[in-house]
Parts: sequence; structure tokens; C-alpha cells
Amino acid sequence: MNQRIHELLLRLRLKGIADALDQELQKAEKEAVPASEVIYRLLIEEQAYRQNQSLLYRLKGAKIPWDWTLKTFPFDKQPGVSKAQISELSGLAFVERKENIVFIGNPGTGKSGLAIGLLRQALLSGYRGRFYHAQDLLDELYASLADRSTPKLIRRLCRYDLLLIDELGYLTLKPEQINAFFKLMGERYGKKSTILTTNLDYPEWYELFQRKHLVDALLDRLKHYCITIRINGPSLRVSPHGKGKSTTKS
Repeated sequence: MNQRIHELLLRLRLKGIADALDQELQKAEKEAVPASEVIYRLLIEEQAYRQNQSLLYRLKGAKIPWDWTLKTFPFDKQPGVSKAQISELSGLAFVERKENIVFIGNPGTGKSGLAIGLLRQALLSGYRGRFYHAQDLLDELYASLADRSTPKLIRRLCRYDLLLIDELGYLTLKPEQINAFFKLMGERYGKKSTILTTNLDYPEWYELFQRKHLVDALLDRLKHYCITIRINGPSLRVSPHGKGKSTTKS
């Protein structure tokens, strides 16, 4: 009978129950556990299995390039960052409020590490998210123009609860990329949260994008639902004695 049950569970794709079945049946027989309790325990195992699989799927789909968390960030080495503020942001209320975060700072100050830590926290909490290097995102938007799939791509990107765009800086941009990027940001405005990391303060965005009216509109929207964090501190890539490099990115 156990074999027949396992075969049925396999067909029904109830992997969590299948993994726990034999142990729970043995325990029920030994301790005279009521059938209702056995069923409940098996359902709990299935729920836990599915939650874990869902988390693994979200982590894989997010394309996070480094295994960084907020717990591993060296707050003691970066006085330019408020640990209390980052801790508050890790509660993810900004995602609920559809707010954006912009990290501004010099290379190596920990912008990417903090942004990835917040993205990972969101994934662990059940949100869908995606990491992009800014240039890769802009190149993907540009490539979509060839087959006119840009609207479809933007719709897909707008389904993410949290989109992380890393290293928005001195990029090689074409006018079409700029237009598509501003379209994406406009579509996400007030609906989903975006995290941007950049070494350019807001006034320098005009030189980057070369579209004053578009930058005006973007900054107006960003600052309306935005938390700006400027990191004025040392680079974390070099040790205090100038020997060796840390593994913390920008």
C-alpha cells in the first residue's frame, strides 16, 4: 500500500508529502497518532517544501551575481552608512509603499552590497525581484527594438516587485536606449519599487542622458517616491593599510 501511495503522490507532484510519508506513518503507528494529525503534519511538510521551492525559483530568477546579505555588510568599516536606516529598510515597508531607493556614492563604498542585500531580503520575504547591471539592461532594451518586443519586455520588467539596476554611471548610450529606459521607469512609477546604484549625483544625470526634459520628468518622479542614500565614506575594496582588497563591491 505504501508503494501505491508513493506512486500516487509522485503523479500528483506532492513531493513534500512523499518525502515525509514513511517517517510520519511509522510515528503514527508507534505513538497511536490520530489520522487527522498525520494528515495535518503531512500537509505542513508539503507547504514547507513548496515554499522552499518557490524561494529557490525566485533566487534563481533574480540573477544575483554575488551571495551578499545585509548580515555580511561591514558596517563597522563604512561610517558613511547608517546601519539603523538600512535595518529599517530591510523591513521592506518601502516595497509595500512602492517607493524607490537611490544609492549614490563613489566606487567601492558599498552601494551594490547594500542594494543586493535588500533585494535578497525581499526575495526571502516572498517578493519577486531581478538584478541588472545598468549597461546590460540598456542593451537588452535596445536589442528588443529590432523585433519590436520592447513593450513585451517592459511589461515583464514591470511585474517584478523590486528591480535593482546597478552601476548607473558612465555608460555608452544610444538615444533609443535612453527613450526605452525612461519608458520603463515611467511604467514602474508608483506601481513597483526600483533600487538604483550610481556614482553620479542627480545634477550629473543631465550629462549622462542628454535629455533635459526627460531627466526632469524622471527626477521628479523618482524624488516623489524615493529614498536617497548618499554614501560619503572610504572605499571598502582596499584594506586600511592599503594591502589587499575586500570582496565588497560598490
